Amino acid sequence: MAEEAEEIKRLLSFKKRVEKRIERLESELKELQTVLETINSILLAKGFKRADIVKKPPTAEAVPPAAATMEEATQPSPYISAQVPVVAPMPEFKEVVSLKTASGELLAKLYVGDNFLRIVPAEDKNFSVNTPPFNQFLVERVLAKMQQKDSELVKTGKLKPEEIFTYNIIREGDFIREIHVKNFDSERLKELKSSVKWTLEKMYEKMSR
Repeated sequence: MAEEAEEIKRLLSFKKRVEKRIERLESELKELQTVLETINSILLAKGFKRADIVKKPPTAEAVPPAAATMEEATQPSPYISAQVPVVAPMPEFKEVVSLKTASGELLAKLYVGDNFLRIVPAEDKNFSVNTPPFNQFLVERVLAKMQQKDSELVKTGKLKPEEIFTYNIIREGDFIREIHVKNFDSERLKELKSSVKWTLEKMYEKMSR
């Protein structure tokens, strides 16, 4: 029984590591899709035909062997032989900011890196995307507006496509697990900190009623 319990423990640990890598892959994919959509819209505005922009993905036969090379996500396991692509390590963070209510209740932590922001709600807080004013304020009036403004700058040639402000909301069902933000300056970082804090405070007030 003891050996079986230890085996289950190792499997659960391995499962968590794989799930984390999958989350990072999905996050990176969504960010790249956002940038690609913006580039496509700019090309269309400049007169390119959609058929020239959107191409069919290569078939399995067309993928060169080198592109299909895989490496294990973690150390080899005697229980699971599945392999996943290697993911780039998370950026290093130079500052960690704790967002708290006036009474000292922890709402979230902000991990600030070089041009990368990771927002992680407190473990004991299940903030839902459906709780106002998350979508109505933080997403629509802050995050989406910043991205829209950068898209306009790209169209006028004042900003490179890869420098567009991007954000990605990682969810578990309706619950917010993390928010990743890229490409911002010090002024936007200040606005993001205050906007996130205000939003989470209002959401927490509604959850506590």
